[in-house]
Amino acid sequence: MNKPLMWKFVAILGIVVAAAYFSYPPEEKINLGLDLRGGAHILMQVQTGSAVEYEMDLTLDRIGQRLKENGITYGSIVPAGEALLEIRGVPESAAEQTRATLSAMLGQWEISTAGQGTWRVTMPASTVSAVERDAVERTLTILRKRVDALGVAEPTVQRQGLAGDRILVQLPGVQNLLRVKRLLQAETSLEWTAVSYPPGVNPQAWYPPATEAELLAQYGGALPDDTEAVVENRVADDGSITPFVWPLKRVSTIRGNDLRNAFRDEDQWGSPAVGFELTQDAGVRFEAATRENRGKIMAVVLTSPRSKEVISAPVIEGVIRDRGIIRGGFTLARAEDLALQLRSGAIPAEVDIIEERTVGPSLGRDSIRAGMISGGVGFLGVMLFMVVYYRLSGINAMVALSLNILLIFGTLGALPFLFQGARATLTLPGIAGLVLTVGMAVDSNVLIFERIREELGQGKTVRSSIEQGFGKAFLTILDCNVTTLVAAVFLFSYGSGPVKGFAVTLVIGLLASMFTAVFVSRQLFELALVLKGRRAENLSI
Repeated sequence: MNKPLMWKFVAILGIVVAAAYFSYPPEEKINLGLDLRGGAHILMQVQTGSAVEYEMDLTLDRIGQRLKENGITYGSIVPAGEALLEIRGVPESAAEQTRATLSAMLGQWEISTAGQGTWRVTMPASTVSAVERDAVERTLTILRKRVDALGVAEPTVQRQGLAGDRILVQLPGVQNLLRVKRLLQAETSLEWTAVSYPPGVNPQAWYPPATEAELLAQYGGALPDDTEAVVENRVADDGSITPFVWPLKRVSTIRGNDLRNAFRDEDQWGSPAVGFELTQDAGVRFEAATRENRGKIMAVVLTSPRSKEVISAPVIEGVIRDRGIIRGGFTLARAEDLALQLRSGAIPAEVDIIEERTVGPSLGRDSIRAGMISGGVGFLGVMLFMVVYYRLSGINAMVALSLNILLIFGTLGALPFLFQGARATLTLPGIAGLVLTVGMAVDSNVLIFERIREELGQGKTVRSSIEQGFGKAFLTILDCNVTTLVAAVFLFSYGSGPVKGFAVTLVIGLLASMFTAVFVSRQLFELALVLKGRRAENLSI
């Protein structure tokens, strides 16, 4: 064997060994998709419009806290439109200080006065657009934190859709879809809020009514502007639920972004609870609020863009600074989930689930078995045809096709090592792409073999026929594969999970078939000529 041919076979052997190393054992080296491995598939839609309402709620609290810090009294701060807040009851003597405080806080927001101690702040259109854009990115980050905390191996959390306002979550191996949905969709934030007691009542003796109508009656028919009604559904030991309606201040003392950490804890009776730690600034505010409300009730509220719910209403028995626990009759799992939600942060918009499905492990195994059987039958059928029709040259095609499949699996396993963070997943449509690749790869061999037959039919030598056959067929093969490759790249770029799986194996298979059909197959013919020597007067094709 001449040296150039020997080095070519050494290179081929090295590629074969590397492909075998990265593809075996396949259950460890090949990442299986959700449809083969089993797990949860959830497609979520972020309602960006609700993010503006959530941002206005946060701004309302910040304004109330800043005015209080600066010694400016006011009656109430209320929403007065989609992107408008009204601050009512500000003394005329504090007008200049109020404008300066609002300007320092809100920057480009429109600030105006409506007379009679009422100030208006309006979020500009540019800020509204920025809030809506940022809502998807923040939601994506929070969902990733929650998924990571679940301990799921190789999850997928990514944006999807032309507008970029959809988020795809795939969790291989997860079967408890109900818990996953509750965790992912919870837009929960924690608030500590003072109770706005009805006029003339003793805070130590007052108890909230069961209906909002009863609460309104205690206020003479209407709640003050700075007060809102929030329901608590208290669960008794026997499982019965009793509603209570609390009148709470609109401006909260503590909000979710004031939390530094949240974790599952226990109360003094050993029951599950949620412990929390506040930031330094929030700790100062909480210390002042608990000192002011000592002997009174402060409600712990879970709030979201959709709703608010009181989960606990303890009496403040002492001054609390930056640490505490929340008791709410939690189960162990509920305390764990709530701590995770609070720790990961509040989702800043409403999130709807528009598609969900669960694939069981048994269904995944059946899919693998069916895919392998169909792929094997197709492969054997193609091989049988090639051997019958092209005789000994068909064995050349068999070797090239076998190597083609090995290269596909080897590349799938090697991608994480070749490219940092890259990850290719084999899906059920990916198996279909694998079968299609086998057909396209053998098509390349057919083109080459037919060209060689034509050259032999014109009376050319075996060596010349092989060279001319490969040379003339190369451009046709290249044109066919490149056009298909472009289509596969677009499928991968704009398709969803299953379509991406199909595109991945198709792209890898096309590149592998170019190598095996054009390079490997030719070297096998060259080896046959070397072994025949001068006797190479005919070719079994």
